[in-house]
Amino acid sequence: LTSHTIILANLFEIPTVIRAGSLSNIKNGDEILVNGSTGEFFVNPEEAVSAAFKENMAVLIAHKKALRSFIGKESFSKDGVKVEIACNIGAPEDVAIVKQNDGEAIGLYRSEFLYMNRTKPPTEEEQFSAYAKVLKDMQGKKVIIRTLDVGGDKALDYLQIAAEENPFLGYRAVRYCLDHPEIFKAQLRALLRASIYGQLLIMIPMISGVEEVRKVKAVLLEVEKELQDSSIPFAADIKFGIMIEVPAAAIISDVLAKEVDFFSIGTNDLIQYTIAVDRMNSSVAPLYSPYHPAVLRLIDQVITNAHAAGIWCGMCGAAAGEISLVPLWLGMGLDEFSVTPSNVLEVRALITELDAKYWKENVEKILASVSTAEVIEKLKELKAKDVRARDNN
Repeated sequence: LTSHTIILANLFEIPTVIRAGSLSNIKNGDEILVNGSTGEFFVNPEEAVSAAFKENMAVLIAHKKALRSFIGKESFSKDGVKVEIACNIGAPEDVAIVKQNDGEAIGLYRSEFLYMNRTKPPTEEEQFSAYAKVLKDMQGKKVIIRTLDVGGDKALDYLQIAAEENPFLGYRAVRYCLDHPEIFKAQLRALLRASIYGQLLIMIPMISGVEEVRKVKAVLLEVEKELQDSSIPFAADIKFGIMIEVPAAAIISDVLAKEVDFFSIGTNDLIQYTIAVDRMNSSVAPLYSPYHPAVLRLIDQVITNAHAAGIWCGMCGAAAGEISLVPLWLGMGLDEFSVTPSNVLEVRALITELDAKYWKENVEKILASVSTAEVIEKLKELKAKDVRARDNN
C-alpha cells in the first residue's frame, strides 16, 4: 500500500486493487468493476452489484462535492488550533492538482521521480527548471523538496548500485548521496539557484545519526560558497530539515532537533523499520500497521522533542492522511499534515470538527495501549465520546 505505484495511483485518484491473485479468467471485452476502497473487483457483475456500485459512486460524488465548501478556509480545530495541510507530489505538473484541492503548501516533493525512466541522471539545468517551476507555481507558499531518495524500492540501473540482500537497509538515499558528491552537489546547486523563485525548504531523507546531518550541512556550505564565488544568487535563509523515518533518528530526535529547522516524519519507512516488516512483502503485510503502539510512541517522542527544541514537526508519510489517526496526530501537536492532494479537504473537514485539547488530554491513554487492536478500539471510543460531546453542545 505504500509502494510508489500506489502513491502515484492515489495522486491521480485511480481506483486500485493490489494482491488480487490470478487474473487468468478475465477475457478481452469483460466488464470489470473496481472498488479501490474495499480492495474488491467484480468481473461481469450481476445487475444488483452494478446497481450497488452506482449508488455508492453517487454517495461518494456527493461527499466530494460537499467537501468543496472547505476550499479557501484555514485549517483550524474547533478550539482554534491552527495546523497546515500540505501535499505530497512527484512532478512539477502535480502542482495543478494541489491547487485544485486547495493544498496549503508542498510538504514533500519527491525529487527522485526526476531521476527515473531515463539512462543517466538529470542535469543541473533540468533539475533547476523543475524546481523553479514548482516554486513559481506555488506563488510563495512553502515548498519542501526532498533530496534524492534512491535505493530500496527505487533502484536505478544507471547509478550502478549493486544488488543487495536487504536494499531497504542498504545503500540508499543520503548514504548514496554523501558517497557521490558529484550527483549530490549538482542537485544542491539546482535547489539553491531555484530558491530565489519562492519559499524553498530542503529536506534530507534516511538520516540515522547526527554525523550524516553535519556532513550534509558541510556539503551544502561548499555549494553555497561556490555559487557566491560565481556571483550566482540564491535565497539567504533556506530552512533545512530532515525526515525522521529511522527508529534511531526518532530515539535521538532531541539531539537532531538542535541541528535542523524542522522534522518531517516519514511513516512509510518508520513503520517497517520499527516493526521489522518489509512493506513490499505481501506475506507479512498484515503486520504492517500505523496503529502499532511502538510506532505511535516514537511519533509522539519526535513531536515532543521537536517542540522542546523550538522547531516544527510535520508528517509526510501515508499515515498523515489516515483519517482514524488524524485526531491523535492533532492531540500530539503535529504542526503539518502532508497528504495526497485528494485528501486535503477530507482532513481539513475533520480537523474543524475536532477539539485539540480533548485529544491532547487523551494521548497518554492511547499510548498506554498494549496492542494494535487496543489502539484502534480506544480511538473509536474516544471519537464517539467527542462526537457525543459536540452533539450535546
